[in-house]
Amino acid sequence: MSACTANVAGQDYADFIYRHSSATLEELSQTLHTDCISFVNESFAVYYVPLEEAMPLSLPNHSYDSIPSLFGLMDTTSMEASGILSTFRQPALGSNGEGVILGLIDTGIDYQNPLFRNPNGTTRILGLWDQTAEGGGFELPGNRPFLFPFLYGKEYREEEINQALFDDDPLSVVPATDTNGHGTFLAGIAAGGISVSPDFTGAAPQCSLGIVKLKPAKQYLRDYYMIPNGADAYESVDIMLGITYLTLLARRHRMPLVICLGLGANSGGHTGASPVGEVLNSLRSFLGVTAVCSAGNEAGLRHHYLGQINGPAGGSGDYDEVELRVGEQEKGMVIELWADSPEIYTVGFVSPTGEVIQRIPLSLNNETTVKFSLESTSIVVSYATALGSQGSFLASLRFISPIPGIWRIRVYPTIIFSGVYHMWLPIQGFVSPDTYFLQSDPYTTIVTPGNADFPITVSTYNHLDGSLYIHSSRGYTRDGRIKPDLAAPGVEVYGPGISSVPGEYPMIRMTGSSVAAAHVAGAAANIYSRQYPTGAYPIIGGDLVKSSLTRGANRNPNYIYPNKEWGYGTLNLYDSFLSLRE
Repeated sequence: MSACTANVAGQDYADFIYRHSSATLEELSQTLHTDCISFVNESFAVYYVPLEEAMPLSLPNHSYDSIPSLFGLMDTTSMEASGILSTFRQPALGSNGEGVILGLIDTGIDYQNPLFRNPNGTTRILGLWDQTAEGGGFELPGNRPFLFPFLYGKEYREEEINQALFDDDPLSVVPATDTNGHGTFLAGIAAGGISVSPDFTGAAPQCSLGIVKLKPAKQYLRDYYMIPNGADAYESVDIMLGITYLTLLARRHRMPLVICLGLGANSGGHTGASPVGEVLNSLRSFLGVTAVCSAGNEAGLRHHYLGQINGPAGGSGDYDEVELRVGEQEKGMVIELWADSPEIYTVGFVSPTGEVIQRIPLSLNNETTVKFSLESTSIVVSYATALGSQGSFLASLRFISPIPGIWRIRVYPTIIFSGVYHMWLPIQGFVSPDTYFLQSDPYTTIVTPGNADFPITVSTYNHLDGSLYIHSSRGYTRDGRIKPDLAAPGVEVYGPGISSVPGEYPMIRMTGSSVAAAHVAGAAANIYSRQYPTGAYPIIGGDLVKSSLTRGANRNPNYIYPNKEWGYGTLNLYDSFLSLRE
């Protein structure tokens, strides 16, 4: 058991990701010089050090993958369009998620809402890890080396939530809330009860729930990534540990698990090789576990640039000039340039006033800070070759207090073969809406971790008119894998909101790929619910669930499938059940 007694969730501690190979806690304590360590799985751990020891935060001082990235939220006719109500109406196919845990890692849940309760008033939530709660960590049973207590937050189990629900003051017993409403809405779409409202049902209305309420990102990381005030941001390390919690919860109750992730980021090489993506990919070895991710809402926001430089193979050629419009309200942002190894690029800049910064030479394990003489702008440039597990070249460009106007980023080839490279701005909400690439490309915009291989990645369409949502992120991944896997309703979808008035449970509408992912997560829970009791597939894995949903998807005869917008088609659970039978 960890000997850590520090408040690692506090603002005076820094979080880092560490890649290991089945190390013990004692071994990692000696290597990292700290007892404050949480194991994610047999490949990743999270460790915590006093913030003053970790600063300044930079890529030369800390590897790219060790610094937590920040994720943002990817904001009943929809059930009919998805073929879910059709399965409810067929006794032979009747499946409603019973016997399955649907796990959400999000902003929490309004556990008092009748949508998440049984007809007798008891809760359907088996476990709720509130990462924002004080009172220290908790311990989960198990005998494998990584099953150690989490070092922050508090878990509320089914018995405690039931005690709260029948108390005159529920929040005095279980003070977990959802002040944002995003998590409650997704839980309602994926798992809301069928008997509460005559005009609403969730996709898997009788499943059990596992909830992780993420704590907000720490201020030092918000400062490092220059996240605007008021933007919702969450750390990759908290998401990774949330995945671990849900798998342990499913193991505790011996039930299949579907994880729904309605968050995303533009950090990473968009090949799925991020730490969160790798943790999701590791779930492939667990039978009875499926993960569903948002594709993102980035296609129409002009946050991606696709570059092509023609030059001699293995040599250098002319530079490519990337035009970036910086908005009036922009405080700063991190732009990442990625290319396949062994290609190498360097950069230079031209400011809106015409000041030219010549090509910044390649210098590994160092960073170069460029200060402009006529502006109060600095740009911090870091290069990394064959970066970690991502096996790619990275140029990180941190624009600090950029003046508004048209900036030109000159990209010079040092070693090129294909001459293809990509650049990404941060996701919507992390950058000014008036900051974008003038010559942008809407493809390769699937956000992390939806670009990982194992999860079912869901794009967004309007179920009322059949059109693709204008901002629905498009594939494929940077390494050419097929993503998204399928599309689901996510435009003006009806679901539960939150209220400050006790006993009021308003219904609202929401748009975004996280809503689409919630539909598919509920559908996946129904497949597990159907197959486990019948004995037809006593043990099935996430890949079979994915293939069932993609086989049963609706396909427009005018399109070629798979494609970069719709994947293999639109969700149709009814036909997916038929594909299993066949």
